[in-house]
Amino acid sequence: MNTSLSWIKAYVPDLNVTAQEYTDAMTLSGTKVEGYVELDKDLENIVIGQIEKIEKHPDADKLIVCQVNVGPETVQIVTGAPNVKEGDKVPVVLDGGRVAGGHEPGQKVAGGIKIKKGKLRGVDSCGMMCSIEELGSTKEMYPESPDNGIYIFEDDAVVGESAVKALGLDDVVFEYEVTSNRVDCYSVIGIAREAAATFGKEFVPPVVKETGNTEDVNDYIKVRVENADLCSRYCARVVKNIKVGPSPKWMQRRLASVGIRPINNLVDITNYVMEEYGQPMHAYDLDTIAGHQIVVRTAEKGEKFVTLDGQEREMDETVLMICDGEKAVGIAGIMGGENSMITDDVKTMLFEAACFDGTNIRKSSKKVGLRTDASGKFEKGLDPNNAQAAIDRACQLVEELGAGEVVGGTVDVYGKKKEPVRVPFDADKINALLGTHIPEAEMLGYFEKIGLSYDAESKEVIAPTFRHDLFCLADLAEEVARFYGYDNIPTTLPRGEATTGKLSFKLRIEEVARDIAEFCGFSQGMTYSFESPKVFDKLLLDKDDPARQTVQIMNPLGEDYSIMRTVSLNGMLTSLATNYNRRNKNVRLYELGNIYLPKALPLTELPEERMQFTLGMYGDGDFFSMKGVIEEFFEKIGLREKETYDPKAGKNFLHPGRQANIIYGGKVVGYLGEVHPAVADNYGIGERAYVAVIDMPEVVELATFDRKYKGIAKYPAVSRDISMVMSKEILVGQVEEIIEKNGGSYLESYQLFDLYEGEQIKEGFKSVAYSITFRANDKTLEEADVTAAMTNILTALEAMGIELRK
Repeated sequence: MNTSLSWIKAYVPDLNVTAQEYTDAMTLSGTKVEGYVELDKDLENIVIGQIEKIEKHPDADKLIVCQVNVGPETVQIVTGAPNVKEGDKVPVVLDGGRVAGGHEPGQKVAGGIKIKKGKLRGVDSCGMMCSIEELGSTKEMYPESPDNGIYIFEDDAVVGESAVKALGLDDVVFEYEVTSNRVDCYSVIGIAREAAATFGKEFVPPVVKETGNTEDVNDYIKVRVENADLCSRYCARVVKNIKVGPSPKWMQRRLASVGIRPINNLVDITNYVMEEYGQPMHAYDLDTIAGHQIVVRTAEKGEKFVTLDGQEREMDETVLMICDGEKAVGIAGIMGGENSMITDDVKTMLFEAACFDGTNIRKSSKKVGLRTDASGKFEKGLDPNNAQAAIDRACQLVEELGAGEVVGGTVDVYGKKKEPVRVPFDADKINALLGTHIPEAEMLGYFEKIGLSYDAESKEVIAPTFRHDLFCLADLAEEVARFYGYDNIPTTLPRGEATTGKLSFKLRIEEVARDIAEFCGFSQGMTYSFESPKVFDKLLLDKDDPARQTVQIMNPLGEDYSIMRTVSLNGMLTSLATNYNRRNKNVRLYELGNIYLPKALPLTELPEERMQFTLGMYGDGDFFSMKGVIEEFFEKIGLREKETYDPKAGKNFLHPGRQANIIYGGKVVGYLGEVHPAVADNYGIGERAYVAVIDMPEVVELATFDRKYKGIAKYPAVSRDISMVMSKEILVGQVEEIIEKNGGSYLESYQLFDLYEGEQIKEGFKSVAYSITFRANDKTLEEADVTAAMTNILTALEAMGIELRK
């Protein structure tokens, strides 16, 4: 959003500040000024002069010698401009002055070209007459200027006065960064209101007078809105006996100052009101409107429409159109159509000021590939109550500028009227929130400056509909803070109950998981939660596997990212494959990431998100290396009971003989194993790979960080070694369970130290050897104590069919 300082001063007459003062104060009060441009920065000592006499240059056919009256004196200037004549009033830069650019002789200095007295082909020249380009502007902004030559003032220009001021170049243009919730500041009036409040000056908005003849506009045009959700208000007025011509200089100067090219009085009025009120408007040639009716409806799928820029665009059923009785005449909020454009032959004109749904305008603009100044404003969500004031202001300007005869009345289709928001006000709470002691009357004074009113009975501040950002007490506190001055708010210590600054229990468990993984040589990875349905086939999952029941992405980036993952292995195996194909050896990776399990399909509520601790590796290490990492993790988070492993995990993506479910407390808390060779081949992993997945919600419920201290044992330990022959189907975990159960209170530890299968052991059997340690905390153990415990262990082992090797 840009505004010129002179335009702001039109509504804040007593504003007398420098550009830097304005920038600093407005930024501190919440209307951030990104920067400013002083239009006369490179212009100095330039006055209006009148050419009194022209003679040919004695030594140059293309040069002339002019005697120019500049007020106090008459100076001689040599020029090659072809368009000047005696009596013309022109801008003249005097000796020592500066211009923005040009081709006359001069010394270039920082910030423009300095003009000095000199000779041109032997004739003295004491200044320079300027073109509009040499004054830092363009013909686009000053359409009355010649294509190639000196700018000529109108006859009423006063000789000797500042040419810069006469051209409106003694101005500053400010650029603002306006947040999308401050739609009112996308207008000159909105910015001026903020400036008046910031500097404590009176805000004088334009007075809109009643316009129109004794006729009724309803006799000229009918309006029907078929989609009230996308068009909350539509106002229409009619102007007849149109007189197309240039707009007045003051309007042209204001438009040019904010970068809008003046065209003619009708177009300039719509642009002027759009900038002044922040309400886009559009004008149609009423004679081209079939049936003299306007219908606001959505387009048909595939409907084609030619916009004012001559481009044919294709619509769909979500794009809102402005139509007449037979055809579309405009894309609502974006651009009108070529078939109803205003030409110099227009006799009767229809003015439109409407309020369209901002989200729909934004989407429609992207779909048709067209973004305009109007659509940029509509996207923010305009105030429907502003439409009537804007269209009345435009009609007032039409009458004042003699551009036509306004027909009486307005066609106003306004469904559910937007009402002001009432916000409870409590000065004490605002002071408590800000840490200030601002009197209530002072707060109410701030509110009054920006157009807010106060209901003393209900103790509510009434926010006008143009303020889209005021809904609660905190919003009011922000208004108080920005006008009181953020720099005036004292520094205070935080107040409230003290809290322990530490991670939640869940996050502490996850932190332990990271630590253990990294201590064991794993590097953290991160993969996408979006996946392809093809993942399940790569993992060899059954067609009826519950993991195939997934949450579908409504607007996916593509098929490869069209579902939310229900298993965490795809990302891990893809990462291992990438490392393998880049010839990295001994790769170990881990990830802590969610899977998304729908509670029902189609979705009736949000899916369940479960954190998975996933480990993957290839190279050095095997199944038991991975198992050791899991055991280390469980021990660190306080799972004191012994976890067990069920080899009948039934995971298709794992090797059938090298996989296991991890069971703790009777619950399956995860699984581990070697990746199935076919799955490894699907991912392009050319050697054995191992994975483990821990379901963190199950583990968090069982974990504890409670620890009890045990002193160092004072008495010696007694060890016994046993060697057993057993069926291969018996797991060492079952053996360890028997040792723990029957070892008695003196059992301190046990250690597997030998496992043998070979010729000396019969087919289908294996030899297993354990070292078992006993110790008492209060005495030295006797042989009888150890023998009794060993007898119980051996008896239980024999009951399982295990033979003791002698």
